[in-house]
Amino acid sequence: MPYFIKLSLESQWLWTLSRCCLALLFFSSGLSKVLDVETGFQEMQAAGLEPTWLFNYGSALILLAGAYCILFDRHIWLGAALLSVFLTVTIFIVHTFWNMSGLQAQISLYFALEHISVIGGLIGTAIASHFRQQLKLCGVLA
Repeated sequence: MPYFIKLSLESQWLWTLSRCCLALLFFSSGLSKVLDVETGFQEMQAAGLEPTWLFNYGSALILLAGAYCILFDRHIWLGAALLSVFLTVTIFIVHTFWNMSGLQAQISLYFALEHISVIGGLIGTAIASHFRQQLKLCGVLA
């Protein structure tokens, strides 16, 4: 591996950038549910979730709490777990491609696959966080 790549992969700036990129998805979604309440309620209603206010604000809380954990490198395992469960539940409630047909089924399948891919990224981030903490304890990382 080239030395520059090795240094980059071990750097704090790349670790921070990767967490910012991952957290952006969840932070923006959670924030939109708080700032644009009407649209959030419409999303919950379209998914058949009642009471809409409870599911809207509950979703916002999970999304913002998970994003916070990842963004600020605090209990990343917890944030990743919260968001992974949220995405899994979303697949089974909203993106039920197995109950659909045609273009609607295809679009829902793509969303489900996207969610599964993001879950993989969340798991990878939690693993990386764990090993970075171990390396800090050993004095390998600053």
